[in-house]
Amino acid sequence: MCTQDKNKYQTPKYRFVVRFTNRYVICQVAYALIDGDRILCQAHSAELERYGLSVGLKNYAAAYCTGLLCARRLLQKIGLDDVYEGNTEVDGEVVKTEYDGKTYFVDEVDDDKKPFRALLDIGLKPTTTGCRVFGALKGAADGGLDIPHNEKRFPGYDRDSKEYDAEMHKERIFGGHVGEYMEYLEEEDNQKYQEQFKIYIENDVEADGLEELYEEVHEKIREDPSAAEKKAFEPDKSYKRKAKLTLEQRKERVAAKKAAKKAELEADSDDE
Repeated sequence: MCTQDKNKYQTPKYRFVVRFTNRYVICQVAYALIDGDRILCQAHSAELERYGLSVGLKNYAAAYCTGLLCARRLLQKIGLDDVYEGNTEVDGEVVKTEYDGKTYFVDEVDDDKKPFRALLDIGLKPTTTGCRVFGALKGAADGGLDIPHNEKRFPGYDRDSKEYDAEMHKERIFGGHVGEYMEYLEEEDNQKYQEQFKIYIENDVEADGLEELYEEVHEKIREDPSAAEKKAFEPDKSYKRKAKLTLEQRKERVAAKKAAKKAELEADSDDE
């Protein structure tokens, strides 16, 4: 990623980095230098609470939202958010355009400003069909980033028939698979449903309202993708540490413990 043609004059190759933790999704746009990576922009699925999504922050739909947020935030930062708005109507289709003998994965290519190109970086994640990594990729692509890809790893692609069902992918983007499982568990095993979807129930999130919820989240992200202001760290000064004992105080404490134990043993012997 550091090697480059001489006529490029140190133009970096950008990577769209997607990582998953136990609870969240992290998307970054980074580029490599000799001494390490530099992060140009980042989005974290924990930020989705600002946009109305407080549950399921690492599933496929949340990965799509995080990728969309990262893309819109980056384009806003470099001044391309008005030029490349991305795919506002989520349909699951792969969007690409031929321009000047090259393929760009955006709706239209501006004559003056080319789209921001980044390459998908998934680390050690296996590239299985329907993997959540590709949900983040699709979100970033719909957000206006030019990321080379095809439909072969999206949900809805059949290897045998080599056909792609965009509607199945759209359903996954809007959490349809989660809604189906919620309805199934509620009917078949209500106790397990109460345990597994406890946070959904506490936040009044129902299976029927998931699609509308994600639509609202997408709209709010496009309205304001900027990062929240950082809050200054304020330590809790109410806690006071105990003063350290001197050597004499420690010796007195040990002597008092010995005397108390000796008196206890003498009292036991007198009782016997």
